[in-house]
Amino acid sequence: MIKLPPIHIGKLSLLLAILVWLAMLFVNLVRLVGILNQIDSGFAIEFSWVLQILFFLTVYGFYNYSITKNSQSDFLNLIWRGASTGLFAVAVYVIMDLFISSLGDSKLSRDPFLATFFYHIRFGLLTIFLVSTSLLWQHLILYQKTKQVVKQWQAFEIAMLVGMFLVFFGGKDTEYPFFFGMALLGILAVILSTNLKWIPYLTFKEKWKSLLFLAIIISTVCFFLWYTFSVEKDRIYPVNLTWNLFLISLFWFVLVYAVLSFLVTLFNLPTSSVFEQKLTEAINFQRLSQSIQPEENEEQVLDILMDSCMSAAYADAAWLEMNSEDFPEGLTQERFIDGDMREEISDLINDQKSVQAWASEKRPENISPITLRLHHPKFESVLLVPLVINKIVIGKIVLCKEVRDGFNKEMLNIISTFARQACIAVENHRLLNQAILHERYQEELKIAQRVQKSLLPTKLDHNQSFDICAYSNAADEVGGDYYDTYMLDEDRYVLIIGDVSGKGTSAAFHMSQMKGIFQSLIQLNISPSDFMIKANAAVSKCLERNHFITASIFIINTAQQTICHSRAGHVPTLFHQVNEHKSAYLEIDGLGLGILRNMQYKNHVVEKTFTYKPGDVLVLFTDGIVEAKNDTSDQFGYDRIKTLLDLYHDLNPQEIQSKIIDSLHNFVGGERLIDDDYSMMVVKFSQSTIQI
Repeated sequence: MIKLPPIHIGKLSLLLAILVWLAMLFVNLVRLVGILNQIDSGFAIEFSWVLQILFFLTVYGFYNYSITKNSQSDFLNLIWRGASTGLFAVAVYVIMDLFISSLGDSKLSRDPFLATFFYHIRFGLLTIFLVSTSLLWQHLILYQKTKQVVKQWQAFEIAMLVGMFLVFFGGKDTEYPFFFGMALLGILAVILSTNLKWIPYLTFKEKWKSLLFLAIIISTVCFFLWYTFSVEKDRIYPVNLTWNLFLISLFWFVLVYAVLSFLVTLFNLPTSSVFEQKLTEAINFQRLSQSIQPEENEEQVLDILMDSCMSAAYADAAWLEMNSEDFPEGLTQERFIDGDMREEISDLINDQKSVQAWASEKRPENISPITLRLHHPKFESVLLVPLVINKIVIGKIVLCKEVRDGFNKEMLNIISTFARQACIAVENHRLLNQAILHERYQEELKIAQRVQKSLLPTKLDHNQSFDICAYSNAADEVGGDYYDTYMLDEDRYVLIIGDVSGKGTSAAFHMSQMKGIFQSLIQLNISPSDFMIKANAAVSKCLERNHFITASIFIINTAQQTICHSRAGHVPTLFHQVNEHKSAYLEIDGLGLGILRNMQYKNHVVEKTFTYKPGDVLVLFTDGIVEAKNDTSDQFGYDRIKTLLDLYHDLNPQEIQSKIIDSLHNFVGGERLIDDDYSMMVVKFSQSTIQI
């Protein structure tokens, strides 16, 4: 399949315009030959009208495509494009006239073919200028367009198109259709020319440039009008191409819009500085609003505020002071003033009673900017602007002017707005940093939580003589409860449960220390009492004075069916004996690890050995279960755990544990959280062995 090359509309329109212009020149030259020789040229006058209309349309198509393609150009570039096209056309006009004048009275100067050729060049340049400039006006008119303006322009274009064809229906400049069309197009041109919304958006400098460019366009149109309807009025050509409704209407439209734009721009010059100031204020306000970024700091926000306030007040000097509480290192920014003069003006300001009352206001949210007169050789008026965040004054900005009463009400309003927005930006910046830190803290807590869970055993050591399960839950992300098991040999197993004083990250850290102590000491194959003595010595060296650890340790000998137990201040362990049909807490004394940090600790360690029977149950837990409270502040207590074990001792350890935990949550109530960490280990002895 043959792939056709892409069609470039702009180049195609330009090529067609050149070909149509050459055809029009050829036809009129042939007609001139027929006139001079008094013979029929073979070309009807309507053929020239057709070529003229085609030339109008192709030029329109080329410039419409070209201008639309570069529609992002600013206003000045658009106006300059029309002015430069006019200057070029005028220059060609003048060069051709100078060339004819240089020929004097020679035969060539009176040659009708040369005159006709130059006439067609002038016609082409005139058409290009008027069509291109009217399309440039279109883009200015349709700036911030509305549906009504679009319809008006479409009506104008349709009327211009009809005006091209009026020549076929007797559209001479002395007939009624011509006058009616001219009146209609003139009214539409005036209506469209009132759309000048682009002018207020020019800066003061841009308005002066636009006045120059518009003056060039107006002068160019006037030159073309004079030349077309005065200089060439008495000249005779085979076909008059310029005396038609389309070109005359374009003359009117281009001139009216250029004149109105010139006058409106001229009258807008005095207000240009005000508009620029408002635009600058809007930009500064936007900068302050957008300065809430993680990478920005408060000093950068305040720096933007300083520049914005100085610009809004036309201040000659300024400085910013921040409170030492918010900026311990101190922050003072200065603009066009040195330290000595700043101190000198500060003394004059602080001596005024209004400032003293202003500074002593107990409700900072009510503090407003205050203006002062100064008796100073350079600065005669001062504006104090407070910076308030969360009802706390964090600093102030001092603006100085060399004229008396240099700050008006409008300045105070915009500066107050800037100050409030900057304070919001600073506050949001702080909140954003706090949120980032909080998020980082949460991530670190999640890591700590994963680490702590890895410290608790996933598999509990035991043999067929007993079954065991365990459960732990932290009140915060991490906690201080600890349990573990260790197999000394195939018949002896160590169980430990502990609770670090406090909760949270510090308790979790000490819990990890307890695990290290347990794993290190228990491998020495020592008795529970010796373990507590050595553990106390180790804990005393690494634990803060205001912290301690409670623990209970058991060595289960399944061959002898004995349990050797020692307790260090931990809550007593619940033991259910099947033969006795009851549960009871093991009564054994002991002092928490780290409370007494000397050799006297061993006097407070007790060790006890007792036997167990198949079906007996041990329940080890931390004080978080016992001390859990309901909405009436009643504690779960020891008796409830004992009652539950009496009721469910026939179940397996996992089921017993679930019954106790479910009962605990039902007691506390619904979504209510338990205030402390809580853990539990349940051991149930399943079979007897031969005693040695």
